[in-house]
Amino acid sequence: MKKPIILAAFFFLGILSAKAQSDYKSAIGARLGVPVSFSYKHFITKAGALEGNAGFAHEGYGFNYVRIGGMYQHHFPIGSVEGFKWYIGGGPFIDLYSYDSYTSNYGYSKSAVGINGIGGVDYKFKKIPLNLSADLMPSVFFGGNLYYSNFRPGYGAVSVRYVLK
Repeated sequence: MKKPIILAAFFFLGILSAKAQSDYKSAIGARLGVPVSFSYKHFITKAGALEGNAGFAHEGYGFNYVRIGGMYQHHFPIGSVEGFKWYIGGGPFIDLYSYDSYTSNYGYSKSAVGINGIGGVDYKFKKIPLNLSADLMPSVFFGGNLYYSNFRPGYGAVSVRYVLK
């Protein structure tokens, strides 16, 4: 888990030195993390964006889930670098999950709802329609004990999106 975060940090430091950024209104693409998700992000104000996502994860030992969620994210500029911002926010999600034991006929399917918090950095290239972001997304679950704990601090992703406008 630490290796992808370190690689993402170096990647974004390299992007900063390129200084080829600008703003965008809407973008569509993928969140490459846990879970791997489809992502659509749309700015409703200059600093405020809504992001919807739907994804799938297989976490081993017969445990699989689908997550559907949405978040509000508030963006803040980073220094004088145009198009490079940090953001915080959060929103609701629902997980539909199943467990099938590899060693017995035991299995179940359940659902859980919860709230994500999110914090990350967002970058838009100036000359090409590409947006990149990296984030951490802790989650709190309500109803249905999805894991051993109702708090999961380790979710996050690197997102790659095509800018629509």
